[in-house]
Amino acid sequence: MTATFTADLFSTVDGFGAPKPGTWGGYWDKQSAELLDHRLALCGEEQRMVFGANTYRLFVRFVQLLGASPEADKVGDPWVTRMLGLPTTVVSTTLREPLDWHDATLVRGDAVDVVARLKEESEVPLRSHGSVSMNRALLAAGLVDRVQLTIFPVITGRTGAHPLFSDAADFDLELLESRTFDGGIQELTYRPTLHG
Repeated sequence: MTATFTADLFSTVDGFGAPKPGTWGGYWDKQSAELLDHRLALCGEEQRMVFGANTYRLFVRFVQLLGASPEADKVGDPWVTRMLGLPTTVVSTTLREPLDWHDATLVRGDAVDVVARLKEESEVPLRSHGSVSMNRALLAAGLVDRVQLTIFPVITGRTGAHPLFSDAADFDLELLESRTFDGGIQELTYRPTLHG
């Protein structure tokens, strides 16, 4: 049985995965309790997270801050804390062990080879939150079963950072699920197929 792989991405309407530092608040100032509750439930499902080195470096800062600190409740959201506690594979050619993260395994090599092997071996679904470059390569290799795109109702033409699909291959998308949260946030889940 082959495990499914979901590329889980947050985006602005114009396709940016993050704002430039100091320009917007978290979730582009559009977070809603309904979305955060949904994300918490989503991270409660049995699954394995897969991150590239850059996303690992970002999230490991949260892990270090969360720890057993009395500040833990003030850092991030409960869904982020739960996500960071899930079994995780970090794919990298540059990182070295030991990883500073509970239940994380470093796998050296090319993400396409690593994820192809994980899909064959894993007994639980695989999910990547962020890891934009890695997910572009996995999409091109046909290894992404679902693209879960959470779109925040903002355009960040001047302040957008990390364009999600810049230089990506062309894909046809079959809409599998859609949901609208308070504040106009949309979650769209697609099955991607390489176009032409």
